[in-house]
Amino acid sequence: MSVVVVTGSSGLIGSECVRVFHDRGYDVIGLDNDLRRTFFGAEASVAWNTERLRRECRRFRHLDLDVRDRTAVEALFSRYGRAIECVIHAAAQPSHDWAARDPCTDFGVNAVGTLVMLEATRRFAPDATFIFTSTNKVYGDTPNTLPLVERDRRWELSHEHPYFEHGIDERMSIDRSKHSLFGASKLAADVLVQEYGQYFGMRTGVFRGGCLTGPCHSAAELHGFLAYLARCVVTGRKYTVYGYKGKQVRDHIHSEDLVRAFWHFHLRPRPGEVYNLGGSRHSHCSVLEAIDLCQERAGKPLDYTVVDRARSGDHIWWVSDVRKFRSHYPEWDYRHDLPGIVGELVEAARERADASA
Repeated sequence: MSVVVVTGSSGLIGSECVRVFHDRGYDVIGLDNDLRRTFFGAEASVAWNTERLRRECRRFRHLDLDVRDRTAVEALFSRYGRAIECVIHAAAQPSHDWAARDPCTDFGVNAVGTLVMLEATRRFAPDATFIFTSTNKVYGDTPNTLPLVERDRRWELSHEHPYFEHGIDERMSIDRSKHSLFGASKLAADVLVQEYGQYFGMRTGVFRGGCLTGPCHSAAELHGFLAYLARCVVTGRKYTVYGYKGKQVRDHIHSEDLVRAFWHFHLRPRPGEVYNLGGSRHSHCSVLEAIDLCQERAGKPLDYTVVDRARSGDHIWWVSDVRKFRSHYPEWDYRHDLPGIVGELVEAARERADASA
């Protein structure tokens, strides 16, 4: 028996991991106690995704287990031991704003929960690959010091800058910046995962994502920008853009593209390695440009306002340089582009709206 353990298994990335690894012949154990409902309310609950995975993946087992519960996590790992070949840690508190409301819970879930998972893996499944879903927020607001030029619908990096063509690489400093409390808790976890690779020789990998998206996102206003935007367009809900005139730029990677990257890393792990992995120049846009795309795909206008107040520590411009990952795993490439992603999100929003009507 070959086992994969996925935390946050009913969320966007976790559920994609369940499907991808299940379809490749693994027994998958998913840990998810639907904290997303606690963070963002009933409409962000992932319970619907849990039930879908149970129906569609016959070798999937769901456990209502909190990653902060060391006793329960270690009991699980003790039971399966070296049969566990891969651990994918996707559980998180993912919001800037929510972290500021309850820093202790945020740090407990993001940092302490990661330590619990790492230590259980080291004790009971030391040869397993350990993949961590990190974030570009570990760089804090350092990207906001880049030389940006204001365009009609976006901020853009100066053509002369080394990051212009390919985006921001892993050499950007993580120091001397405002991370937000969310960014700080994720950075603590990020460094722990690196350290377990470097110090203990475990097969750990850190993936610092841009905007992760896909049709299985239980999006809310505080997290899941593109999917939430598509929902607002489809349902006629009013949308608020926070700061930077709506011209802030994000890169977007489909959950399936990201998890295929996880798969390649699992096959040939590089202990303690760190990758920026987002949509790169392949799939990026400003918020205003995203609104244009969603309106075009949905065939209806969005009621939105732009306010001056930006979210603390938020990026004005982010595009991931993915060349390091591509150099290590040249067989990986994108399968989804931005128009296709937006189309999927609009259709998913319609289906969920019809189901709840």
